[in-house]
Order: sequence, then structure tokens, then C-alpha cells
Amino acid sequence: MILDQIRLDRPTSGLQRLEGRFGGHAYDLHRHETYGIGLTLYGVQQFHYRGSLRASRARQVLVLHPDEAHDGHAGEGRAFAYRMLYLDPASVSRALDGASPPHVAEAVAHDAAMARVIEEAFVDFPQPLEPLAIDAAIGRLADLLARRGDCGPHRKRGSVALRAVRLAREFLVAESHRIVGSDELERVSGLDRFTLARHFRLAFGTSPHRFQVGQRLMRAQALIVEGIALSEAAAATGFADQSHLTRHFSARFGVTPGRWAALSRPS
Repeated sequence: MILDQIRLDRPTSGLQRLEGRFGGHAYDLHRHETYGIGLTLYGVQQFHYRGSLRASRARQVLVLHPDEAHDGHAGEGRAFAYRMLYLDPASVSRALDGASPPHVAEAVAHDAAMARVIEEAFVDFPQPLEPLAIDAAIGRLADLLARRGDCGPHRKRGSVALRAVRLAREFLVAESHRIVGSDELERVSGLDRFTLARHFRLAFGTSPHRFQVGQRLMRAQALIVEGIALSEAAAATGFADQSHLTRHFSARFGVTPGRWAALSRPS
């Protein structure tokens, strides 16, 4: 028997995460003032939406628009689990240089790019997302919504603001011992956070958040080689605890911090 469960974090900077599982009825008809962008993990998630019954199966992504009524229940006699990002339309508009939030006609689809964004947002759930990770998720989802929606032609790609992104990069390297805030990068670069993220990716092939996490991990790696305890290395590089460091370290280097410590000891 499936035990129904919901886990929800607090909305932060235009983004909120929810993880749930249900064996039958989940929600009565309701609506949100945000986008709901979700990934079905297993089973069949059915919901009434825009006058018809929809179904999202494992690995499918659903996009629900602000102020659109919908419900939710398990379909075909199968329990389901899902993850959902609630995305503020104002943040989407800001990420699209002031354009109207896009309208996506297809409520359920196989969308590998959106699925990846959702999965990345839940890597440490319910640990709070870092500020630059929120910016990256909102910016990426806004672009993907625009690609699937009615925003018209994509923005023209102008020249890269090299001086601004170099200043941001140098700041991230210098501050590799801690989590950097979005407002700090805005002050350093002179660009708003979403413009900076686009130009940073054009210049360096990655987002400011990924770059900074990588810098913090390399710093942690060096501390571990010096014999610093894993819990102390985590604290010294802005990770909440040792398990938080371990998840990111393993994903970045392919080994756990403990194994790295063992491998790097002098023979």
C-alpha cells in the first residue's frame, strides 16, 4: 500500500519545489498563481486541465500555466510519484528581457532538457537551493518555455560582455570558500543576474553556479589532501554538512571525499 506523502520547501526568489507520491486521489480542482513544471517519476499522473483529462507517465514533463484550474489523481490503477517546480511568471518575464511569460499549448510531453533542470533542482532536496542555482534554474526554464511556447523568434545573440563576465569569474574564484549571492555578482559585473548567466555561459560554457560549485569542490579537494577532516572541509567551502559535500564531490570527481582522502594519503 502506497503511503501518500508531500514534501514542500519554502518559496525562494521566485521558485518553490514539491515532491509527492499518491496511491489514489491527490488533489481537488485548484489553481496556482505560478507555473507548475513537473516531472513524473513513476506511475501515471492524471489530471483534468483545460476541459480534458490528461495523463503524464514516467519521465514525462507537465507544464501547467498560472491561474489554470486542475486536479490530480493516480491513473490506470497505478500509484505515481512526481517532482514539481512552481515558477513565478514575473521571474520568467525578467529572464526573457521583459517579454510576456510564454504560453505552452502542450501540457504533457517528453522534454529531456526540462527534466534535467528539474532533476538538478532536487539533487539536495529538501536542502535549500543556493542563490545562483535558483537563477540558473529560472533562466533555463524560461528559455525552454519560450522555445516551446508562443514568444516568437528567439532573442538575437549579441556580443558577449567579456569584461563583466571576467569580473564575475574572478570574484567567484576569490570567494571559493563560501556561497556567493546573486546580488553580489550583479554588483561586481554590472549586469542583472539573468543577463550575466547568459553571457557567462556564452563565454565559459557553463553557468555561474556550476562554475562556483566547481571552485568550492576543488578547494575542498585540496583541503582533504592536506588532511583536513571531511566535516571541516565541508564547512570551509560553504557546504551545509559532510553529506552535502559528498553528493557534490562524487558527482564532480567520480569518487567520494572519503575515498579521495584514502587515495591521496602518502604511501
